[in-house]
Amino acid sequence: MRVLVVEDAGPLAEVIAEGLRDQGMAVDVAHDGLDAAAKLDINTYHVVVLDRDLPGIHGDTLCQMITERDARVMVLMLTAADSPGDRVCGLTLGADDYLAKPFHFPELVLRIRALARRRPAARSRTLSAAGIELDPMRRTASRDGQQLDLSVKEFAVLEALLNATPAFLSAENLLEQVWDEHADPFTNTVTVTISRLRRKLGDPPVIATTPGVGYRIIGPGAPPD
Repeated sequence: MRVLVVEDAGPLAEVIAEGLRDQGMAVDVAHDGLDAAAKLDINTYHVVVLDRDLPGIHGDTLCQMITERDARVMVLMLTAADSPGDRVCGLTLGADDYLAKPFHFPELVLRIRALARRRPAARSRTLSAAGIELDPMRRTASRDGQQLDLSVKEFAVLEALLNATPAFLSAENLLEQVWDEHADPFTNTVTVTISRLRRKLGDPPVIATTPGVGYRIIGPGAPPD
């Protein structure tokens, strides 16, 4: 899942971003509305965590811009304006959810995950293929009934591959979905993470690699490469 945090208070933005990254999300940060609009034009996000009182482009205007886009992005307004009238106004502008500051971080995480599930064309809550079952909300994964002990990035890569099944995901696709805009496109981190994930998934192999194309989940009996 890729999230854009739009917050002009730098320390708070970084705390939110690091906390969400610890939960396995790829997170970009924008400190004003203009930077956020530029990132939205370049990248695909599942959820935008949006402050209202922003420099450059006000959060209310940015919210309306997001809701008018062809590719639907879910918006969570995160703001100190917490009166009932403020909440009604924010939701009227097109926000999908509204959370007042100060907030409880686990609640923010749950709300972001809930919005990602509600995103148009989102898959069902449990992802499954080739004997693998993955529940993004509960953060659990198993193969043939055996629980898998996955790192945050391994879980996120497996979730991305299951979401794409039966299609391939390139290393660039995985960097975009699982890491963030600061990821080095020449790094071997995707290869290393895929290798660890394969070992934990066990035999027979279920992640196929096609050079120059990418990775995908395969069914039993299919050649892995």
